[in-house]
Amino acid sequence: MSAALTAMFDRQGMDDSRHSVRSVESTSDNFYSTAPWEAIAPAATPAKGPTGTLRVIGRNSVNVNMAMAELLNSHGCVVEHSEQHRDLGVGCYFQRVEFKYGTMRKTGEQLEASLHEVCGRLGLEFQLSWGTRPKRLCIFVSKYDHVLWEILLRHKAGELECDIPLIVSNHEDLRPIADAFGIRFEVFKITKDTKRAQEDLEIALCRELDVDIVVLARYMQIMSDEFCDAFTHKCINIHHSFLPAFIGSKPYHRAFDRGVKLIGATAHYATANLDEGPIIEQDVERVSHRDSVDDLLRKGRGVERRTLMVALRAHLEDRIIVYGNKTVVFAD
Repeated sequence: MSAALTAMFDRQGMDDSRHSVRSVESTSDNFYSTAPWEAIAPAATPAKGPTGTLRVIGRNSVNVNMAMAELLNSHGCVVEHSEQHRDLGVGCYFQRVEFKYGTMRKTGEQLEASLHEVCGRLGLEFQLSWGTRPKRLCIFVSKYDHVLWEILLRHKAGELECDIPLIVSNHEDLRPIADAFGIRFEVFKITKDTKRAQEDLEIALCRELDVDIVVLARYMQIMSDEFCDAFTHKCINIHHSFLPAFIGSKPYHRAFDRGVKLIGATAHYATANLDEGPIIEQDVERVSHRDSVDDLLRKGRGVERRTLMVALRAHLEDRIIVYGNKTVVFAD
């Protein structure tokens, strides 16, 4: 125990027979608990209750964090977790708040009205999710199955909080996988002449099924501008390369030709600009001169699966804020 803490206890006349103080070596005057942790009665486990998520973006201000906390508290909500980021280069503020609202004293409409007033005054935009239902996911696939298996197995294991009402493909090959998991599988044959008409049918079906997010799980088609606009920041693509290097097709072959020592994968939101949408997650795998193209493909499949899972979970949990062509991804 530091000399300063010892002197403080002596001045207060504290009796060691009544107070158990754990010895802590320290080179500073930090404060330490004066009661053994095992002597502190654990609090009752709170009821789970409904959890909402508030995301805020806008002009940087020192008052935003306090304003959001006070606003939620005044409505009877309980903040469970809050994380902030300031981009001083562009003068922008980002915040994500998880809060319990089972004890809310006012209506949801009143809370949203208050958010509009406060955010308008502080130059902010907000997105509020009440978490009343899981997001609904549609998976687009072609013939590669490794990413599809990863999503479906993780979902079956309870690691992805979402519903999967639909799998869309331009080929019949992967229908048996969908059947094995009891998921609807629809094929839309794509040619140069039918592409836009088929995409319109896909969009209509997704809307009919209340799909919230589309995942391009190695779907070997370039999405049109119209499709990307229909799912702005709601369509995640897994690109088998560490973007911005090796955009387009066959990146592993071109990486092999360049003799790279690292390969990678990039999960990003699909936009009208091919492989240039806001990046959500990236990961890499080391390779060497001994690896063949087939080795790169094998290792690449592993990093693709890992990368997409991280990005998909971040989106499902409302941990992403997009600004410009960049993202802020808050911690898991």
